[in-house]
Amino acid sequence: MGALVSADELAALVDRDEVVLLDVQFELLGPPGAELYAGGHLPGACHLDLDDALAGPPGPNGRHPLPDPEVLEAALRACGVREDSEVVVYDQRAGLAAGRAWWVLRWAGHPQVRVLDGGMAAWTRAGHPVSTEVPRPVPGDVRVRPGSVPVLDAQTAAAMARGGVLLDARTPERYRGEAEPIDPVAGHVPGAVNLPMSELLHDDGTFRPAEQVRRLVAAHGVHRDTPVGTTCGSGVTAAQMALALHEAGISAVLHVGSWSEWVTDPRRPVATGPDPG
Repeated sequence: MGALVSADELAALVDRDEVVLLDVQFELLGPPGAELYAGGHLPGACHLDLDDALAGPPGPNGRHPLPDPEVLEAALRACGVREDSEVVVYDQRAGLAAGRAWWVLRWAGHPQVRVLDGGMAAWTRAGHPVSTEVPRPVPGDVRVRPGSVPVLDAQTAAAMARGGVLLDARTPERYRGEAEPIDPVAGHVPGAVNLPMSELLHDDGTFRPAEQVRRLVAAHGVHRDTPVGTTCGSGVTAAQMALALHEAGISAVLHVGSWSEWVTDPRRPVATGPDPG
């Protein structure tokens, strides 16, 4: 079973009450996720906040470091997630926050998680209803087992850039160091190669088919047996890219702190300019 589910497939699962729905709507520079959720969500979905539950407080490990396991566990239980629950996560459209949620749940030892392909936009396009009612789920019993998938920190990300492929999912201008709207220093990890996440998505926010993804990443030196990591600004878009690679049969390790961690230490080198490839 793949990690993506279509709107119609999800509607059938919801009708049979076979999944726990987690709303992770998120805008990096926009309104809080709770406001987006209040404006409309899938019926029965519980909101899980990216900043509060799916990441720890900003600091030397980046803007969206690993979450506190106890905080994450409490948030998942409050949403009714049980040890045996099949979970589906979704956001507004393109799977940005949903990809982070998918990765965090797997890191927490709960692999039964999928992403609504195309998010709530795909759900509404398919004619399915949206609600503003807040559910009151029976508390779950899920246990968080941190470290269930490997991660990269700044040191191991640098090693991946030297000995494998470190894919930087940001826009070309941020990668090249021409613009940096969020972090205090512009540029990229030396040796990282640029593959904007937008290239792995259709215009409607759904993920490209596995064969297309394999062709795109092969042009950047990534094949099934290539050691590969993903990085971005703060480990959100990079998780989305890890999801796209997963669907293409390629295992990628997430640089959780990404560029926002890298630049907390001024001794770390900064690269600018175009992708050497």
